[in-house]
Amino acid sequence: MRTVRRVIRGRNTQDGAGVKLRRVFANQLTEELDPFLMLDAFDSKDPQDYVAGFPWHPHRGIETVTYLISGLVEHGDSLGNKGEITSGSCQWMTAGNGIIHQEMPKPSEHMLGLQLWVNLPRDKKMIDPVYRDLTEKEIAAVEEPGRTVKILAGDYAGRQGPVEGITIKPTFLDIDLQPNRDFAWEPQDGATVFAYVFTGSGTFAPDDSDEHGQGDAVLWEGSGGIQVRAGANGLRMLLCAGMPLKEPIAWGGPIVMNTQEELKQAFAQLDDGTFLKQG
Repeated sequence: MRTVRRVIRGRNTQDGAGVKLRRVFANQLTEELDPFLMLDAFDSKDPQDYVAGFPWHPHRGIETVTYLISGLVEHGDSLGNKGEITSGSCQWMTAGNGIIHQEMPKPSEHMLGLQLWVNLPRDKKMIDPVYRDLTEKEIAAVEEPGRTVKILAGDYAGRQGPVEGITIKPTFLDIDLQPNRDFAWEPQDGATVFAYVFTGSGTFAPDDSDEHGQGDAVLWEGSGGIQVRAGANGLRMLLCAGMPLKEPIAWGGPIVMNTQEELKQAFAQLDDGTFLKQG
């Protein structure tokens, strides 16, 4: 079985036009978390923490995954897409060679969710951008004794998630465990595997005596399967797995390339109006 390599608790910060969030991890752990780049978590019952939103901004060289347990976010982009991410829904956006978009949260009883940045390999960084909007009804759910597993991407128990055609072929599972129940799963050998805890707490390896809980990200190491046991109040987590790219990273704000020259070119194109390639 895999063991716990690191528990990442992140820090509270602000981004966008003043959105309060928890930056669980970012560019300080890119080698350990490859191909995952950044994780921002949202957990607030005060709309003033987030309604300022994330006005128009660019991305290149990455994919962004936004998943809401509860809440509402309006989206618009330079491809002409407009939509809403609602409770239980997911937005998967491949920025590729360049996209400009905005994400504007709306007041809700509880804004709970996350956005994860996933790196693109060198030969895919300049592909055309793609926008995918997944409703809760499109996300397959497997009901098992003591747990519910929703499959956003990848496969589980013979069921396939709705997100297909993703370069790194990740697995994303939303796992809701009842109190003191177990979850075991075997990822692809060599994959990077971590879980982010939305609510509750639990242990994340057979020999792990410490419970990790709400707001924590748990990164596994080694080979073989993973084993999670929920605590007395249950456990809701997003499990993420993907094969590392093992490529150099040049990161500047919302743009992630392989070299500093590519990064400088992207920002120069933003300045001269040639950033968007599609169409």
